[in-house]
Amino acid sequence: MSASETSPVRHHMKRLASEGIDVVRVTYPDLIGTDRARDVLLDHLPAACDHGLAFCRAVYHTTPQGDVVDVSGGLDAGLPDICVRPDLSTLTALPWEPGVASCLGDVTDPATGLPAPESPRDLLRAVVDRCAEHGLRPVVGPELEYFLCDADPGTPPGWRRYSDAEGVVYTAGLRADGDNHLLRTLRLLRDLDIGVSNGNHEFDGSQFEINLTHSDAMDAADRSFRFKAAVKELARREGRLATFMAKPFNGVGGSGFHLHMSCVDAEGRNVFDDPSAPHGLSATARHAAAGILAHAPALTALANPTVNSYKRFGPDTLAPWLIDWGMDNRSAMVRVPPERGAGSRLELRLGDASANPYLLIAGTLAAALLGVLAGEEPPAPLEGYGYDTTKSALLPSALPAALDALEADTALTEILGKDFTTSYLSYKRDEVARFHRHVTDWEFTEYAYHL
Repeated sequence: MSASETSPVRHHMKRLASEGIDVVRVTYPDLIGTDRARDVLLDHLPAACDHGLAFCRAVYHTTPQGDVVDVSGGLDAGLPDICVRPDLSTLTALPWEPGVASCLGDVTDPATGLPAPESPRDLLRAVVDRCAEHGLRPVVGPELEYFLCDADPGTPPGWRRYSDAEGVVYTAGLRADGDNHLLRTLRLLRDLDIGVSNGNHEFDGSQFEINLTHSDAMDAADRSFRFKAAVKELARREGRLATFMAKPFNGVGGSGFHLHMSCVDAEGRNVFDDPSAPHGLSATARHAAAGILAHAPALTALANPTVNSYKRFGPDTLAPWLIDWGMDNRSAMVRVPPERGAGSRLELRLGDASANPYLLIAGTLAAALLGVLAGEEPPAPLEGYGYDTTKSALLPSALPAALDALEADTALTEILGKDFTTSYLSYKRDEVARFHRHVTDWEFTEYAYHL
């Protein structure tokens, strides 16, 4: 009897059929965190589980504009396959699409049977395993912001902010959200069962933040990935655009992707807590913070992965652009929230919403682990309002510098893997090159009439 005929698959099929589901959407993240997928008719689910679904490996090397970047193992190898098998433990019905359930997929290289080098989910799994070797089980709580836009065909780029309301930070209801977008979205995400807890209107008009509960690192990344895909899909159903772009508009702030991180031991105890230690933080927590600070320049390439990301930085933006940490200080790159005991944690505020959840979490955990292994103490925490370049070092201020920092950080890239790092750097440097060749609206406005 083949693996497809074993009882677990048939059990899932019977349950799905009883719920009126006849299609399973198998999804997985590409290199930039966008969802790639295939719809599988329920009767063919056993074959998909047994043999896998074939995709071209160049899906990891394909740009948002549809070009294929020449990355080793792609074009030069004749565009070989990857194999995606449904992870049936992640099955969940799509509340807004009757008859359809969704699950994540595990990606392997058919030539080796090993995880595909560019697979973000497998990269995170490998980093989590490295942490486990040292008795650490990371726990992550994600916070994500996004902008909602309405179509505006007459004005480039064809979209405008859904609401221009100002002064409505930390609000809910019709005052900032005239069509009740947030309330409707929260309820559908609740039914998707991805651990959504609450949400509110954020600082700028049309900007929203929805928080997810904390959980093991892999589960938190899976839920963040599905959250971003779901928010964008729900907006499309209404003819709108939900964007996690770092800074989509001039004159307003950007969108962040903050990570709350701690570690527990085999008994589930938070190892970041120590009431007798400085700031109530254990040596493990302080070493982890030191590691994140030490590897911050390289981590920026994963946390702020686009050309646009660096337009979110700057004084008074509450987006960190200096390498520092502080106690309950939102102007620091690493904030230590005031809770202690089981709630002891670090909050990395570096990431922007465009970051691939798997890569952001993997990079953060790798940096924290290196800090724990090095056993070094962080500098004195920031006091008062930050952004003082005389006190803290600058982060990379553009994507090319961040990519150079990632390439130079051999300790971090050893954990992330040579093959992944090479592919990521090639892909992102092509993005930079394409941007520099493109004539922007700003350039035409600035120069065409006068020059």
